[in-house]
Amino acid sequence: MSLVLTTASVPDQDKVAYWNDAVSRTLVPMTVAPRDDGPFDGRIATHRLGYLQVSTMEADAERVNRTPALIARSSEALVGVGVQISGTATFVQDGRRAEVGEGDLVVYDTTRPYSFDYPQRFATHVFQLPRRTLGVSDGDIRQVTGSAIGTGDGFGAMLLPFLATLASSSADGYPPAVADRLAGNVVDLFATLIAERAHPCDKDAEARDHLVLRVRDHINRNLGDPDLSPERIARAHRISVRYLHRLFEGEGTTVGQLIRQRRLEECGRELARRGRAAPTVSAVAQRWGFVNPAHFSRAFRAAYGVSPREWRNLRTVRADRTERTGADLPPSTR
Repeated sequence: MSLVLTTASVPDQDKVAYWNDAVSRTLVPMTVAPRDDGPFDGRIATHRLGYLQVSTMEADAERVNRTPALIARSSEALVGVGVQISGTATFVQDGRRAEVGEGDLVVYDTTRPYSFDYPQRFATHVFQLPRRTLGVSDGDIRQVTGSAIGTGDGFGAMLLPFLATLASSSADGYPPAVADRLAGNVVDLFATLIAERAHPCDKDAEARDHLVLRVRDHINRNLGDPDLSPERIARAHRISVRYLHRLFEGEGTTVGQLIRQRRLEECGRELARRGRAAPTVSAVAQRWGFVNPAHFSRAFRAAYGVSPREWRNLRTVRADRTERTGADLPPSTR
């Protein structure tokens, strides 16, 4: 569920105090001081994807400070990633000063002081996640803070559209499992970004690893498309089919094998479900991209050693036996 806080209906004399409280409660404790006289206008909308918090903030010119005293009031170490949508900012952390333009990205650590100075009205996306989820060293994060990361090309160009879409979509549209998975993907992308910036010599390898992650995610999201193929995947990622196959040389599988494996895994999972409304074998096969029932049965048997119907029967019998056996046990041993 999204939370929206705005100064629109707040009396003029209370707007600044309201905005300070709104930003501090939504993000982390900080002080906000307007740069101009007159009524202040600000709006912040926030939703969550698992442990990832996504906020979009739009406000008049202001200065933002995160001081040691305010840091002491925070219980959790967070890493923030800001994407400048409009306007500009001057960002300072760890002794470095960065001029942030539209489309630029900044990384900051909420456990150390920082400041943002927005000289005119601005809009920004803010992504906050627990520091522990990143799996990168404190030294690597320190090398990235206090600098603006361009998103006009390279890794940033691939990352920016995804973040913009994620920020503009509502968390209400994602089941919890999907939201958790999206949060995990974002964490992986941020960790890759930090590693790429902290270790420039590893840039090519990091870019390849990130592209492999993107391809895997694309496959997972399009398994039900019977036309999913290496050619279409390469076209979607603006690379050649030859380069796509080269990316997977070190993955222990081919793109075609990965598609088939993931489809069979999803079919096997769905066929193991119980209930009167369980779909037919052919319906499950079609849902996960298998057009030919005979081909699906052969592929399933080759992978699991039994036919799809035998697989369903075995899983149903096993579940019934487990439930019946558990029901006969005394409560203390279940």
